[in-house]
Amino acid sequence: MQRLTPDQLRSHQWYGTEGLRSFSHRARTRQLGLSAEEHMGRPVIGILNTWSELNPCHIHLRERAQDVKRGVWQAGGYPVELPVMSLSESFMKPTTMLYRNLLAMETEELLRSHPVDAAVLMGGCDKTTPALIMGAISMDIPAIFVPSGPMIPGNHRGEVLGSGSDMWRYWADKQAGLVTEAEMSGVEEGIARSPGHCMTMGTASTMTSVAEVLGMTLPGAASIPAVASAHTRMAAATGRRVVEMAWEDLRPSAILTAEAYADAVTTVLALGGSTNAVIHLIAMARRSGVELTLDHFDEASRRVPVLADLRPSGAYVMEDFYLAGGLPGLLARIADLLHPGRPTVTGRSLGETLEGAGVHDDKVIRTRGNPLSEEGGLAVLRGNLAPDGAVIKHVAAEPRLLKHTGPAVVFDGHRDLMRRINDESLPITADSVLVLRGAGPRGGPGMPEHGMLPIPNRLLKMGIRDMVRISDARMSGTSYGACVLHVAPESHVGGPLALVRDGDPITLDVEGRRLSLDVPEDELARRRAAWQPPEPVFQRGYGTIFDAHILQADEGCDFDFLLGSGGAPEPDMG
Repeated sequence: MQRLTPDQLRSHQWYGTEGLRSFSHRARTRQLGLSAEEHMGRPVIGILNTWSELNPCHIHLRERAQDVKRGVWQAGGYPVELPVMSLSESFMKPTTMLYRNLLAMETEELLRSHPVDAAVLMGGCDKTTPALIMGAISMDIPAIFVPSGPMIPGNHRGEVLGSGSDMWRYWADKQAGLVTEAEMSGVEEGIARSPGHCMTMGTASTMTSVAEVLGMTLPGAASIPAVASAHTRMAAATGRRVVEMAWEDLRPSAILTAEAYADAVTTVLALGGSTNAVIHLIAMARRSGVELTLDHFDEASRRVPVLADLRPSGAYVMEDFYLAGGLPGLLARIADLLHPGRPTVTGRSLGETLEGAGVHDDKVIRTRGNPLSEEGGLAVLRGNLAPDGAVIKHVAAEPRLLKHTGPAVVFDGHRDLMRRINDESLPITADSVLVLRGAGPRGGPGMPEHGMLPIPNRLLKMGIRDMVRISDARMSGTSYGACVLHVAPESHVGGPLALVRDGDPITLDVEGRRLSLDVPEDELARRRAAWQPPEPVFQRGYGTIFDAHILQADEGCDFDFLLGSGGAPEPDMG
């Protein structure tokens, strides 16, 4: 591979020319306390850090950035830490999905406007991974991802707890009167015991695994626990590697091919990964100029088994997965379903990075002959209720509900849902189909994780733990149940979900991939003619941009003006 010379580095335009601007840039770098020997002729490595004191998934990234810098200095680069927006799934409301595209824009523009030759992207909490990579794709300078890593397992009275998944379980038991306040206090203190993202196969672990299989991380990086010494070593090794990537000019456009995205889809399904990966991968692929649709996920789901026995679909958590061989171990077991010859950030092919990978615990990463499920963890549904598609994580639902017809009970938005779900006068039975609308990309706003609609307390007390639930919302990757999500088009723009009325029969047929509103077409036509679009949610600011340009779930929920890369000029040095 031909290497760049110092005067071919992008930062040379800032530092190395004879003009007044270069003089000014060098002088300002002296102001930073750096001598010429410390940065001139060296690759400038931008470290985009999503650290925040209100993001427990990333609270350790301030220290980890120092480890990345150590590696950069060791390899002869010049590291500069650039703080970016931190999308904290735990605290940001109404949803971090509202701001994924904003972080992607910030990433792209921060890299464009600064003298950066290559970037280290530091994230992990749900939306930070796709956002950082989307921005790096569109900017297309060398970039590598450092996953923040999962937290250690939760524990309560000797029981291993998984963040998210066991919270929902204990909360349902509390509403049913089976758990005391004192016990809930113990769960509260034991379910999240260290820095790091959710240690279940929720959205965070799914998307960092996606980053790894795409070839955007060092091998094995995604499953290393956040507080493990191996995580520190991985960060430093990433710093060393990114300097070489700068000299090699190894860009995302060379790595993120159609084959890479196909392998990411396969891996999500083998992991029993989050439904949110569908939206994010479609958005990332479209940034790369790769056509990826819901049909790709459904086709792969029919041939890819679930091998990772991880919550919420299975029994184990991410530290178990790491010790069992991590993502390299799982990929080794499905190597025949992948494209081993494609490149990665290591400078080696995917197949070469998997040499020597193996599985050390067949209970956690199952064999092909003993899968958790014969089919992948996701199914794509279509029908007159979801003409552009919907998704369900059927491996996390009660099997009795995978073919079901029941009467609709409709809620208009999350506030309406929470206000009325426990109303004793509502005619809700275990056979009812709970419908939430007004929770999509525009209506939510931002498509919040409201898709795991709560089961009424009176049914919980009867032992009911799952019902068919349908919405244009998303749900947490740590959630479970017969939840049909991402119904497109959403109700806010006049999708069929807007036409459903209480009592309407709805049929879910996962095997047949069908979701239908069993109402005569002439009646639906009358309702459609009477439908009035709701008032815009936003009246000012970023929200008005979001409302005007957001695409639907089946298109990845990116902004319509951000698709692809290129099209934005490099800044004029003057």
